[in-house]
Amino acid sequence: MSEFGIRENIAAVQEIIRAACDKAGRDQSEVTLIAVSKTKPVEMLREAYDAGCRDFGENKVQELLDKYGQLPEDIRWHMIGHLQRNKVKYIVDKVFLIHSVDSLRLAEEISKEALKKNVTVNILVEVNVAGEETKFGTTCAEVRQLVRDIAQLPNVCIKGLMTIAPFVENGEKNRQYFRNLKKILVDIMQENIDNVSMETLSMGMSGDYPVAVSEGATCVRVGTAIFGVRQIVQKGEEC
Repeated sequence: MSEFGIRENIAAVQEIIRAACDKAGRDQSEVTLIAVSKTKPVEMLREAYDAGCRDFGENKVQELLDKYGQLPEDIRWHMIGHLQRNKVKYIVDKVFLIHSVDSLRLAEEISKEALKKNVTVNILVEVNVAGEETKFGTTCAEVRQLVRDIAQLPNVCIKGLMTIAPFVENGEKNRQYFRNLKKILVDIMQENIDNVSMETLSMGMSGDYPVAVSEGATCVRVGTAIFGVRQIVQKGEEC
């Protein structure tokens, strides 16, 4: 993290996003910055909120619920960590977007709980593009069929795809994975599947988000570059 505060860090990240968009011929408004706030206290989230952030990403259901009641209602909460089926009922009516749907069974549980609460839940299908054993996500080979299957479920709307790329020192090393996911998204979009919009491409974190933006990301999930270094990263978590 820089020597500056959260407001300055957000401004710096937004400027890097703007520069990456300019270079790629994109408009900065196409990219949503999600502040990954896992393990961070509510006071730090309030600082980010006061600096203009409205999108916050959490990895754990309980932590999301704890913060949900303490912060302004116009915050858009993103569930970006691995979601257990027995926790789905607690968040279906509270999250703006679930990024980490990696199986039909999980999607079915989301649909079941969404029906109970009479809400429609927006989701992304998580793809393990790099094929890492330490990461969650469906495979590149299976994602198309998974999208088709989930699209049949009531009260669930597929908005796009998400990936957690390998943790690397040089973000350029992940360009191939971001490019591959964008291609998959375009291919699925061309199928014109009912209940599937493919408008969202969630990829890129603190170490590689400029590269992700240049390859078409519409959501970048940035924690460390905004809030600073935190505890050791566990399987399926963000930084």
